[in-house]
Amino acid sequence: MFGMDSVLYLKLSAMMFLEFAIWGAWYPVLAARLLGPLGFSGKQTGWIYATIPLGCIFMPMLAGQVADRWINTELILAGAHLVGTLLLFIAAWKRKFSSLFVTLLVYALFYAATLPLVNSLMFYHLKLHEASGKSPYIFMWAPIAWALAGYFLTGWRWVFKTGEEGRDCLILGGVLSVVMAVVCGALLPNTPPSATAGASALGMLKDASFLIFVLISMAAPGMMQFYFLGTAQFMQDNGISAKNVPAAMAIAQATQAAATLFLLGWIVQHAGYKWTLTLGAGSWLVLFAIYVISKPAALIVAGQAFHGVAYVFFIIAGQMYAGAVAPEGAGASMQALIFTAQSGIALFLGTQLAGVVMDKCRSEGRFQWGKLWAVPGAIMAVCVLALVLFFKGTV
Repeated sequence: MFGMDSVLYLKLSAMMFLEFAIWGAWYPVLAARLLGPLGFSGKQTGWIYATIPLGCIFMPMLAGQVADRWINTELILAGAHLVGTLLLFIAAWKRKFSSLFVTLLVYALFYAATLPLVNSLMFYHLKLHEASGKSPYIFMWAPIAWALAGYFLTGWRWVFKTGEEGRDCLILGGVLSVVMAVVCGALLPNTPPSATAGASALGMLKDASFLIFVLISMAAPGMMQFYFLGTAQFMQDNGISAKNVPAAMAIAQATQAAATLFLLGWIVQHAGYKWTLTLGAGSWLVLFAIYVISKPAALIVAGQAFHGVAYVFFIIAGQMYAGAVAPEGAGASMQALIFTAQSGIALFLGTQLAGVVMDKCRSEGRFQWGKLWAVPGAIMAVCVLALVLFFKGTV
């Protein structure tokens, strides 16, 4: 199947699907619950959304070292998701900022540990089976999972009328998390620590082009936090009903799946990593330009596709680039470094900036959306220019 062992493909695909279905169940739409029923401020909402980035600053490098040196990767994944199940269920019933923040922060520490390990486990077994170039066929399940989680949540809200309160997204994430724990513990292939562990992923920072990539990865992905924090409310303010928001935002993941399956490998092969990553960053720039225009609502919905394209050609392609240049025996640590930059430092700084900007652009309970979206748009323009001028992207 897709040029690899069918059983291996199904196992890796299930792992990738569940990992991102969990995240996609609650992350895109929780802001509507925080800003609406719970009445949190933009800054408080920013801190809630900062929990995953904070976890990604501290946990990926630790988890990568543990997986490279001491404990089987699949066992770490199973244990972390089992704990995550309990924490998501607890978070669903928290209404005060302080208690919800602490609960989701502890959850984020466990979930963030799993993100680089899913990639490193995949790359390890694809290389073992001489199928390293087939990673897009596994990666494609991440956006499919995110999209299906959104559509499932939309259908659930239509039937059971739970959209106004919004805690259902966390409950769904908890259910998926326990399924993931079982899959990891019972089905994933044996992935032992590396016998040659010792090479340093941090040593790659001596390479100027790789350093530029890491620095841009600390900035560009952070602008996604404007997207995640603001899009649900932005859509509702432009006439899109709350119950339809998850499905509208899931267009991004549908596009992401198609781009991953049909375009990613081809573009990397023919254009190289430099222009693939530039295309990704440029797609975010186009999305924020559409948001600045703000009308009509159909354009906002259609514009979700640019987020999907951006995620594929910057985030996923960036992880592939990191895997391609990783030192021998440091695969998990290299993925951990990139997740620390992309999903840790970038998202934390982006969350804080988004929270501050949202508060400054809010007057009498309404947002000045044009001014708000201009901020991430300007930052993305700088990132695109930096990629064009300074990043080589050679492997």
